[in-house]
Amino acid sequence: MAAGTHEVEHHTSLGVDNRKLLMWIFLASECLFFGTLISTYLIFKGQSLVGPYPDDILDIPLTSLSTFVLLMSSLTMVLAVYGAQHGRLGMMKAMLFATILLGVGFLGFQVYEFRHFAHVGLNLGTNQFGASFFVLTGFHGLHVGIGVAYLISLLFGSMRRSGLGKDRALWVDTAGLYWHFVDIVWIVVFTVVYLIPS
Repeated sequence: MAAGTHEVEHHTSLGVDNRKLLMWIFLASECLFFGTLISTYLIFKGQSLVGPYPDDILDIPLTSLSTFVLLMSSLTMVLAVYGAQHGRLGMMKAMLFATILLGVGFLGFQVYEFRHFAHVGLNLGTNQFGASFFVLTGFHGLHVGIGVAYLISLLFGSMRRSGLGKDRALWVDTAGLYWHFVDIVWIVVFTVVYLIPS
C-alpha cells in the first residue's frame, strides 16, 4: 500500500471516534467535580451565622434572564452542529458566533451579580453561603469562559483557507457536547441555588 493512501482510523470498537469518546470521559469526570461542589453547597445551605443570606440578595428575575440567555446558546450550538454536518458553512459560522455572544452575555450577567454581591458585603469569607456560592458559580463561570474560548478557536479555524478540514463536523459536534454539558450543569445550579428556598 502506498504511503499516501493509508488513513489513520480514529474509531473505537464501539464505533465512536476516539476524540469524541475522550470528550465523553472528560465530561463524566466533570459530573463528579460539579456533583461535589453542588453537594458541598447543599451541606452548608442554611448554616450561615451572619448575613447577608440568600433570600436577602439573590435576584431571581435577573438570574432567570441570564439562564434564558445560556439556554438560547444551546439552540444556536445545535444549529452550528447542524450546519457543520450538512456542509452549510455560513450557517455554522454564524451560529458559532451567536453562541459565543450568548456565552459572553451570560458571563456579563455573572460579573454584574458578583460585583453587586461584593458591594452589599458578600464575598468568599463572609459566611458559609458566600464561600459555597462563589466557588460553585465561579467554577461554572470558568467553564463557560473555557467553552467560549473553545468556540472562538473553532470559529477562527473555520475562517482559514483549509477551514476545519474533513473532520469539521466532528470538531463542532465535540464542542457542542461540552457546551450542552455546561448548560445542563447551570440548570441544576440555578435550581439548587436560586429556586429551592433555604
